[in-house]
Amino acid sequence: MTLARETIVLASASASRRAMLTAAGVAIDIVPAGIDERALEAEMADGDPAEVAQALAAAKAASVSGSQPDRWVLGSDSLVEVAGRRFDKPRNRGEAADHLRFFSGKTMTLHSAAALARDGRIEWVEGDFARLAVRELSADFIGAYLDAEWPTVMGCVGVFRLEGPGVQLFERVIGDQFTILGMPLFPVLDALREREILLP
Repeated sequence: MTLARETIVLASASASRRAMLTAAGVAIDIVPAGIDERALEAEMADGDPAEVAQALAAAKAASVSGSQPDRWVLGSDSLVEVAGRRFDKPRNRGEAADHLRFFSGKTMTLHSAAALARDGRIEWVEGDFARLAVRELSADFIGAYLDAEWPTVMGCVGVFRLEGPGVQLFERVIGDQFTILGMPLFPVLDALREREILLP
């Protein structure tokens, strides 16, 4: 089922982003971006997390857009901030366990951003955030959780899938569910309608 006038390019291999766009009736082709996210984050080490997420989303969209003439390309990115520290996807299981131990009993702020590019030029960028209160996590829970979810959550900022067992990390969540899943979907849909990509 599609409610689109044209097919856009999603510059991401994220299964959750693909699923939410497809479920919303957006027609997409997948062309993952090949940027060095960590290098860009290092360049913006002192940057505001919301600005970093938007810069990463824009970089992804722009990098793919150059090879997709006359097409709209959507880039998206998410990052997590806890107690003043920024966190990216864990590189290995040990790092994932370290992240979860640090998150335990703290409030996580998840920043999610999206950008649209056409012919290599960024035309639109937007971001949103959510706050997630992490409960106190026992060592036994962390071990069992990673037994069940690793390596799936290796590609997840915050080491969780809210639509899976990762929901058990939290006491409460304040914010839009789509933002938590990896994309500020409502602003994206508005931007696509404004550009007549989706039916009005």
